[in-house]
Amino acid sequence: MSLYLFRSLSARLLCLAGVLACAGIACAQTPGSSRPNLGPPEPAGSSGLNWPTRPLRLVVGFGGGSSPDFVARVLAAPMAKALGQPVIVENRSGASGNIAADIVAKSTDQHTIGILINGNMTIAKILNPALSYDPQKDLVPLSIICTAPLVLATTPEASRTDARGFLDAARAAGNRWSYGSPGIGTIGHLGMELLKARTGIGATHVPYQGNPQVITGLIGEQLQLALLPPGLADEQVKAGKLRAIGVTSPRRSALVPDYPSLQEVGLKDFELEIWTAAAAPASLPAPIVQRLNRVLAELIRLPEVRQQLFQHGYEAVGLSGEALVRRVKADTAALAQIIASQGIRLE
Repeated sequence: MSLYLFRSLSARLLCLAGVLACAGIACAQTPGSSRPNLGPPEPAGSSGLNWPTRPLRLVVGFGGGSSPDFVARVLAAPMAKALGQPVIVENRSGASGNIAADIVAKSTDQHTIGILINGNMTIAKILNPALSYDPQKDLVPLSIICTAPLVLATTPEASRTDARGFLDAARAAGNRWSYGSPGIGTIGHLGMELLKARTGIGATHVPYQGNPQVITGLIGEQLQLALLPPGLADEQVKAGKLRAIGVTSPRRSALVPDYPSLQEVGLKDFELEIWTAAAAPASLPAPIVQRLNRVLAELIRLPEVRQQLFQHGYEAVGLSGEALVRRVKADTAALAQIIASQGIRLE
C-alpha cells in the first residue's frame, strides 16, 4: 500500500471514530490546530519491532472537556502520525479516574495506554484498599506529560498582611477557619492536610462538589482557604474577589509568574503539583514501553503541543518513565503519611 493510500485510510478511520463519540469514544483532534511536522511514520519493522499493528486507544478517566481529556486529544493526532496507526481517545469516567486506570491495568491487547492523574498512579489503593488494581504493581509509568501547581487562595478580608502574616493568622485562628476542596481524597483535600501538618494550621475541612463551588464558598466568606488550579484561581484574583498567597510548586510557575512559591514565603520543602501522565499495563513488553517512552518524549517537545498545554493551564514536562517512577514514590510517601494520620478512606 502506498504511503498516500495509507494516510488516506488513517484519516478515514480517524473520522469514523468521531462518529462514535455518542458512545463515549472519540477521535482526538484539536480544533484550529495544524498537525505537527513529525515527518512520515517510522516503518513498523525499521526498529525490529512489529508494533503497533492496529489502532491505539488512549483511555481517559474523565469526560469530554476535562483537563485529562484535553491532554489526550492534544497528543493523539501527532502520536498517530509518529506511530503510523490511528489513536482514539476513549472516555471512561468515574471513581475519580480509577475506572479508567483499572481498564488500563488489566488490558492485554498491547495497544491501550492510560492518560491518568496523580491519584490514579499513587494513592488510589491506599485511599480505597478494596480497589481492584494496585498502581504500584499493575501500571508501568511512561512519562509525566504536564504539570501545574496549586494556588493557596484566600479572601481579601482574611489576608490583610503579607503571606507570612497570613500564615501566622491562619495558625492563630485554629479551627475557627475552614478550607474547601472538591471532595475527600482529592488533591485539594490531601494537599491542604499536608499543608496543615507542615504549618500547624488547624482549619476545618468542608468538602464541596467541585472547585467552582469551593470558589463560591471563598467569595462568600464561608471559607478562608483552598488550594485551587491556577487557571481558576487567577481569574478570581484578577477580578479582586480572591487573593493568592502562593503556589505549591518548588519555584514560581510560568503559568502564574506573579505568585511566589510557598517555599519563597517560608515553607521549606513544601512541593505539591497536579500532574497528568501516561501509563501502560505492567504486562506490556519492555521493547514497546521503550518505544512509547521515545515517542512521548518527542511529542512533548513539539512547540505546538507545549503551547496548547500552556494555554490550557499546564506546563509541558516530558519526564522519562524513570523520573515518573521516582515522582510516584515521592508523592505516594508524602500523601500516604497524611492519609494514615488522618484516617482518610473512600470505601
